[in-house]
Amino acid sequence: MRKAVVEFIGTFFLVFTVGCTGLAAAPGVIPALAIGSALMVMIYAGGHLSGAHYNPAVSLGLLLRGRLTVDELVPYWIAQLAGGAVAAAAAIYLHGAGTTPFVAQPGPGFVVEFLFTFALVYVVLNVATAKGTSGNSYFGLAIGFTVLTGAFAVGNVSGGAFNPAVAVGAMIMGLLPWHMIWLYIVSELLAAAAAAFVFLFVNPADR
Repeated sequence: MRKAVVEFIGTFFLVFTVGCTGLAAAPGVIPALAIGSALMVMIYAGGHLSGAHYNPAVSLGLLLRGRLTVDELVPYWIAQLAGGAVAAAAAIYLHGAGTTPFVAQPGPGFVVEFLFTFALVYVVLNVATAKGTSGNSYFGLAIGFTVLTGAFAVGNVSGGAFNPAVAVGAMIMGLLPWHMIWLYIVSELLAAAAAAFVFLFVNPADR
């Protein structure tokens, strides 16, 4: 229960930042910087308690990597999706719902969501779970900057979710369309699985 609470809080502030910057139409680089920074600080706040996934795809990667059980996965996913939904409601209360959702082209959108979710989960596994990086102090910065990089690089292609909880929260807020939910869920969960298997392949000592 304590881990679920931490996951709820971290996901809330991540999605709330997405909503406030997206609904307020902040100019230039501000949304990407704010979102990457929110993820980074929440990881430092909760990493020692829950692992600070704040992302169902990351939790799936940890499950396949062997650092999470199926019994733990379900409460993590519930807490993350609930945190995203409550954050969306809070952002709508402050700024109103979006009226023109960003609609990604299915092919390019699927590809970039897969690639940067893969990058995110791969980075998480290597900086936060590998024996060779155990005890490091840079994991939060590395993970937050992965999201920041993805937002800069392909945010204009897919909206830059890289996280099913973010995607669902963005849909509740009207920033993404509901009919495209399959693109985000499928691409991101497939990417998480691929990242876990690649991690185990290149880090055989961590099996």
